[in-house]
Amino acid sequence: MKLDVKIPSVGESITEATISSWNKKTGDFVRANELLLLIETDKASVEVVAEKEGQLTISTEAGQTVPIGTVVGSIDTSATAGSGTGASATTTAAKDTNSTAKSSTPPPSGATTEAQFETQTHLSPAVQKIVTEKSLDPSLIKGTGKDGRLTKEDVSNSAAQKQTATTASAPQASAPTILTPVKAAKPASSPSAPFTQVARGISRQGEIERVPMNNIRRRTAERLVEAQHTAAILTTFNEIDMSRVIEVRNKYKDAFKEKYGNSLGFMGFFTKAVIEALRAFPAVNASIDGTDIVYKKYFNIGVAVGTEKGLIVPVVRDADLLSIAGIEQAIKHFAIKAREGRISIDDLSNGTFTISNGGVYGSLMSTPILNYPQVGILGMHKVEDRPMAINGKVEIRPMMYVALSYDHRIIDGKEAVSFLVKVKECVEAPERLLLEV
Repeated sequence: MKLDVKIPSVGESITEATISSWNKKTGDFVRANELLLLIETDKASVEVVAEKEGQLTISTEAGQTVPIGTVVGSIDTSATAGSGTGASATTTAAKDTNSTAKSSTPPPSGATTEAQFETQTHLSPAVQKIVTEKSLDPSLIKGTGKDGRLTKEDVSNSAAQKQTATTASAPQASAPTILTPVKAAKPASSPSAPFTQVARGISRQGEIERVPMNNIRRRTAERLVEAQHTAAILTTFNEIDMSRVIEVRNKYKDAFKEKYGNSLGFMGFFTKAVIEALRAFPAVNASIDGTDIVYKKYFNIGVAVGTEKGLIVPVVRDADLLSIAGIEQAIKHFAIKAREGRISIDDLSNGTFTISNGGVYGSLMSTPILNYPQVGILGMHKVEDRPMAINGKVEIRPMMYVALSYDHRIIDGKEAVSFLVKVKECVEAPERLLLEV
């Protein structure tokens, strides 16, 4: 019996997906729940696993964009493990042959154990991509992740070591010949000849590389243009004295990391400050539906994250119910999932307000674009020491510019400015976040 491998439905608004990569080849014997392929939608990457075991046949290769529900392969469930022709069948046979020896003989020092092998057979999409592109053998790489899993850094380092070894063993190419121009005799009265560069190697003029946008970047571009064409976007600015937050952070950062396992950053403070401001000005937490204003009674805060595939905005749900520590842990969790390509559609859905921290890249000031249909987005920027007038004296303070872009259709300038002032007040006096005032 043949079982169709279809592109699954991953959300109501998703109509197509791109096959990013196949984890198996035609002829491989696959087990139930084993990763078959990675698909990429306009919101996230999604793993597709085998429903049953059998021999795989691929009908649509990687790189193709197809509608949701398309059959891209099949699994012959009547096949047995020995009938596969791919690497999986060979590996399975080898494991069966050596199972007795493995059970009675301890592995030598540094060898990959059976448990480690099983862990490494299910690789994250980001890790699998590097393994495939660099032709690496994951069983030969020591994993530093949880339960010995391979991380992106593990395989990247292995690929770099492999490249270094290949380069070192390759014969050295002879040095290129440098051409020296010969000056031709010219009459003194003749006009100067146009300047011409002497080639020192191969000219790159006209050389280009054309790469199709992936679904995430393409959809992000569409939404940004949609926001610009639909909303009446304005931006207001303010600056925040970060002295108190930095003081609290420095005082408790070691104890915080020891208890929670991650660093204490600024995002937890700003998220709590934004929630207090949203409570005070509900229109900033709303959206427009036709001629209606929809006020959200919950606080789902999106945190913009830059990835290799483009900008994504994971959502911290019910952020008002979390402590600063809980928010920091949620953000770290999403950052890890984004880096490994495991962000799901659910992780990106139902945000009511967004925070974008360009300061981590060194941005001093920016005007963020709305994450439509949201009507507000806060832009954070880098902290920079600046001279400030404090009680009639000039003092050097760590300052941050902040920006609020908002939809002027439902948010007036007074509300927008007051919202940003509220955020400023809460961050400059962190105790207000504990008292929720």
